Amino acid sequence: MKRASKKANSRTTSGSIRIISGQWRGRKLPVISAQGLRPTTDRNKEMLFNWLMHDTRDANVLDMFAGSGGLGFEALSRYAAHCTFIEQDKTAVKGINQNIALLGASATVKQGDAVQVATLLSSSFDIIFIDPPFHQGLTQQAIDIVQRFNLLSADGLIYVEQESQQPIPRLPDDLEILKQKHTAQVSCWLLHRR
Repeated sequence: MKRASKKANSRTTSGSIRIISGQWRGRKLPVISAQGLRPTTDRNKEMLFNWLMHDTRDANVLDMFAGSGGLGFEALSRYAAHCTFIEQDKTAVKGINQNIALLGASATVKQGDAVQVATLLSSSFDIIFIDPPFHQGLTQQAIDIVQRFNLLSADGLIYVEQESQQPIPRLPDDLEILKQKHTAQVSCWLLHRR
């Protein structure tokens, strides 16, 4: 009898994301593989949350291109009050919902195109993560939507991560760069609303 061949299934649990610090420190959350899913590396996540060390507690957070939800879950572990995840891929949304239930986290998930869904949000956010899929030119659109729909609270922060080959996003006058890091693959900025 022939054994069925094991083909790579792009819609199965394929790994995990690790929460670095906070109430769920060291916890590994299962991640359902989805096309284009690119979780932020532990190194970049550690850098980002060192930047945000004094800002996550009680924050209302928006994870615009959630993917695995790694950034939002890290913020929740560090005592953010609530996180809104936006993700287009239905399989990834299922994984985020499962991890919310697993942790008992205060979070909501909105399924759909992040730029379009963001136009329907009614609240403002203290921290917004903009970490879109690479090679789709979504960073500038996301920043423009945040500005146009006033999604960032007064004194709020935006973290932007994109491939380093992309042009630096144009920033509105009321946003300033607090921190930045550039590698051969990735450029990151922490922006502050003045």
